[in-house]
Amino acid sequence: MTDYDPAENSRKSYDVAIDAMREKLASFRCEKIGDAVLYLGDCKEILSSWPECFRFNAAVTSPPYGDIRAYGGHEKPDLLAVISAMSKRLEAGGVIVWNTADQTVNGSETGESFRHALHAIDCGLRLHDTMIYCKEAVTFPGNNRYHPAFEYMFIFSSGAPKHFNGLKDWANKSRGRIMSGTSRQKDGTTSRFNNVGQEVPTCGLRRNWWPIANPYTGETEGHPAPMPYSMAHDHLETWTTPGETILDPFMGSGTTGVACAKLGRKFIGIEIEEKYFNIACKRIDDAYRQPRLFKDEPPKPKQEALL
Repeated sequence: MTDYDPAENSRKSYDVAIDAMREKLASFRCEKIGDAVLYLGDCKEILSSWPECFRFNAAVTSPPYGDIRAYGGHEKPDLLAVISAMSKRLEAGGVIVWNTADQTVNGSETGESFRHALHAIDCGLRLHDTMIYCKEAVTFPGNNRYHPAFEYMFIFSSGAPKHFNGLKDWANKSRGRIMSGTSRQKDGTTSRFNNVGQEVPTCGLRRNWWPIANPYTGETEGHPAPMPYSMAHDHLETWTTPGETILDPFMGSGTTGVACAKLGRKFIGIEIEEKYFNIACKRIDDAYRQPRLFKDEPPKPKQEALL
């Protein structure tokens, strides 16, 4: 009879589990391009195959929602499960940019996007910001609703965001004037603004609604709903810094990966549909082959006062 060593038994069990995860992860097609690692497969399975110690700094993703499109005939993903898996591996101070919207069923919206946000909170994340992607094109509903022309860009964060490089391209209507005024306190008293006496700058901090053009180009041909490049680029500029690891579990045509290549971020992309995966591989490879001689500047949203 041998003595039972709990520590040794625990170590062996851990090693067996790690080997099993590595074996499972190795069963997926994987492409390494520059600082990008791309997996072909179900993101829920791949995320669950990663060791618990693995972390990523941020995610920028636009998951398929509802039953609007048949993405290669694959089953509708369990988005709540994906949010749960991501929340466990997001670094403290990291953010998840979650671009989503609601499908219209029987003439009304499903409210699925709000379930995503509330579930992220239940997973211990903060709903740091509810941002709006203003679309150029509209869809045409029945005659009892306004034309829907926006999507949500939820910013989920693990604690307070570590980085915020706010983009300042809002055209101030009062530019050049001297700032004045007071703000009302909780007890009813007023206090002067901190910047009273200073000149209003030409441009200020961008609002959290972004009008974004999404020009369809030849490089994304074959994907039904490519992410706008400026969406990925501007969120990476805002919430991350060079060298950090960025995840997109619904990589699609690879737009987040292209932006990471141009901005010096590491990238991990996951895509279940091989046709889209191949498009992403080519686009990201092309992005790494292009020398970064100048600062990458995508088309900017037109940020102006509404009135």
